[in-house]
Amino acid sequence: MDDLKKKLQDEISALEHELHVELPREIARARALGDLSENAEYSAAKERQSYVDARLSQLKGRLREWSMVDMTKIPRGRVGLGSRVVVLDMRKDEEVEYRLVTSEDADVNNGKISTTSPIGKGLLGKEVGDTVRVQIPGGTREFEIIRLTTIHDLT
Repeated sequence: MDDLKKKLQDEISALEHELHVELPREIARARALGDLSENAEYSAAKERQSYVDARLSQLKGRLREWSMVDMTKIPRGRVGLGSRVVVLDMRKDEEVEYRLVTSEDADVNNGKISTTSPIGKGLLGKEVGDTVRVQIPGGTREFEIIRLTTIHDLT
């Protein structure tokens, strides 16, 4: 949790610096070039300013949401948000490690799956030794939970 908050705060700081320091300089420099109607630098800087402003609002909203997460509602000893879980894929007979994250932080190629994904939903609330059957677009997968580290163990 703290890693995500720090990541959000770092991105917010960088974007605020860009919005309040760098972009005003670019806009002023572009204005000095003259005719704004055909000034590509000015248009690009204004467009970037709109994007940065929107992204800042989104990030600040996420940070507020994370600040309100009640850690006592995330289970101990069971799979929940922030858990690292090692499962045995029964069909392939291989171990796979997943980290349960929010949908915005999901990165399947790096083992980060959303708590709202089919596999994430299937794993939520389970504990070591449980077998889970999950319906995914390609069919049904069956996993046995081998190891679990919850967010409480990580902090």
